[in-house]
Amino acid sequence: MSRLGIAVSGGPNPSEIVDLVTLAETLGYESAWVAEGHGGDQFSVLTGCAMRTSSIQLGTAISSVYVRSIPTIAMAAATVDDLSNGRFILGLGSSHKVQVVPEHGVAYAKPITRLRESVEIIRMLLQTGQAHYDGKTVRIENFDLWFTPRRPDIPIYAAAVFPKMMAVCGEIADGIILTRSTLKTGAEVKKRLAEGAKETGRDPSKIAVTSLLPTAVADNRQDALDVMRPGLAFYAGFFPRYNKLIAEHGFAEEAAAIAQAWARGDQAGAEGLVSDAMIDATSIVGTPAQCRERLEAYRQSGIDLPIISPFARGAGAKATFEAAIRACAPS
Repeated sequence: MSRLGIAVSGGPNPSEIVDLVTLAETLGYESAWVAEGHGGDQFSVLTGCAMRTSSIQLGTAISSVYVRSIPTIAMAAATVDDLSNGRFILGLGSSHKVQVVPEHGVAYAKPITRLRESVEIIRMLLQTGQAHYDGKTVRIENFDLWFTPRRPDIPIYAAAVFPKMMAVCGEIADGIILTRSTLKTGAEVKKRLAEGAKETGRDPSKIAVTSLLPTAVADNRQDALDVMRPGLAFYAGFFPRYNKLIAEHGFAEEAAAIAQAWARGDQAGAEGLVSDAMIDATSIVGTPAQCRERLEAYRQSGIDLPIISPFARGAGAKATFEAAIRACAPS
């Protein structure tokens, strides 16, 4: 069966997400991932999923290393792993300064160092039950777990967008979580992972390459493309890091124009600047048959685990997600 994951980043409410993950399990999805964002507490939602499922892997994509304390992340990971009988994957990332500072009131600095130190502390707690740490971004005088984790080696995946963080993933992570990849991304990422793995004597072939892929399914391709335009405009307009990513994918002129429109408050104008080519390059979009074909192309390109990421808000969000889950189900 073809490997496939499903990601939810908000839209459906928590109980609806549990329903959707339960459906995904029955249809053969390998894993389900819940974002941090604004869509409900991810660890709580995944606990609900754990109670209703038995085989699908459950992960965070991603949990920010800034907005929770690191021991709190470790405890939450160990809790969901225990309740799911060892099916949890901890996806970590640095998130974005434009979110962390204004939305959470938390200082944002040295994201690569913060990720490195966070992974080290979490593994320390899972393996020994105690943490004493004096790092550059995290200092813990003493923290001890009052229960023994089911697994001392819960898989830790890390999010990366650019080469430097990709290499860090090769050094410290069990998997990498990409986003808005193109068919050229897989091969490049594996080179960067190998560079990082070499630094610590690891086998890069054992580092899972996953990617969140924005997904829209419709009866005709044009309708699906139109569904994707607002989301891509938001990513390229609001997040400097993703604007740079889209530019490096070969759309520098479009990315610059979208950022300018967004900065002056013209969201509609930003959406109008999103071309079909930009969507096609970074998404799963079209009829069910076209979407399944595109997913297979991503697998062949070096993405070990494509993760569909539908987008919907409002009363019909659950139905939109369910349609995408059914249309893209592994064969």
